[in-house]
Amino acid sequence: MTAGRDSAVGEQASVAPEKAAKGVKRAGSGGGGGASVASGKKAAVTRKAAATRKGAGAGTAAGAAKPVKAAAAKGAAGAGAAGAAKPVKKAVGKAESRTALVRRARRINRELAEVYPYAHPELDFENPFQLLVATVLSAQTTDLRVNQTTPALFARYPTPEDLAAADPEAVEELIRPTGFFRAKTKSIMGLAAALRDEYGGEVPGRLEDLVKLPGVGRKTAFVVMGNAFGRPGITVDTHFGRLVRRWKWTEETDPDKVEKAVGELFPKSDWTMLSHRVIFHGRRICHARRPACGACPIAPLCPAYGEGETDPEKARKLLKYEKGGFPGQRLKPPQSYLDAGGIPAPPLGATAPPPATGE
Repeated sequence: MTAGRDSAVGEQASVAPEKAAKGVKRAGSGGGGGASVASGKKAAVTRKAAATRKGAGAGTAAGAAKPVKAAAAKGAAGAGAAGAAKPVKKAVGKAESRTALVRRARRINRELAEVYPYAHPELDFENPFQLLVATVLSAQTTDLRVNQTTPALFARYPTPEDLAAADPEAVEELIRPTGFFRAKTKSIMGLAAALRDEYGGEVPGRLEDLVKLPGVGRKTAFVVMGNAFGRPGITVDTHFGRLVRRWKWTEETDPDKVEKAVGELFPKSDWTMLSHRVIFHGRRICHARRPACGACPIAPLCPAYGEGETDPEKARKLLKYEKGGFPGQRLKPPQSYLDAGGIPAPPLGATAPPPATGE
């Protein structure tokens, strides 16, 4: 609105002085005296020149105001990206300052907290040992497939001692659905033996101890620390890395460098839940191949808006899990997830229920 008024004022300023100058010129001509005429003409020329300069200045101001008005319109359209017919990309300048980046990143986290108040680790587990094994098995497969596989595994080998003493071929057969089952069998039996021999059958809660276990890297260690022991950590999986690069939080691709760069944008106390929210968003809305930009609640804050489907109706059809009315990845999800409309995943071999209607 301010830009519109400035433009109107500029236009009036460029026209009104010209009319005033003409009026003075006519008045001078009607005075009868040669000196008066000359004086009137001189005054008119002087005032007209001044008016021209003033009009040019006002015109420049009006021209500068127009982009501001356009930017405001874009912001208004972007703010309603989730429901507007044609949401507009909210651009983030290439020269975004460090302070601006931190503010935008933390605002995205707050927005995601409202969208996913039930965010949680999507692996079923009842104790640190189960979470550790499930996280190792989740490499190169979905959490859903792991959750459908681990019930039989943990029923047969409930403790590290049991798994360490198991027949490798029997373990391979149980975890075959997760893929790379031979390598994974070696890892989980190796970590089980290490827990038995070095930690009294208990999972350690320190990063430096966890990463020494077979098949356990920093990502797995932070999953266990954050969700089994309540110690903050950032989980950099494929979803997390993809989204933080889309949001221009970092350009790094190495998981350890991503972890460090993102960790510097947030207080340590936010790390674990930030990881859950970003991963939830990546699985449900901000997909790798076709993001549902038109249904994204943080579109106004996203530099990558427009890479995916921007039409709201078409975008809503791309939503997954509870956002699209489909089952989630856990067979036993938290109650908060169920209260939000989430549907438990079916067990291995069972038929998934159809998507909920009315979404």
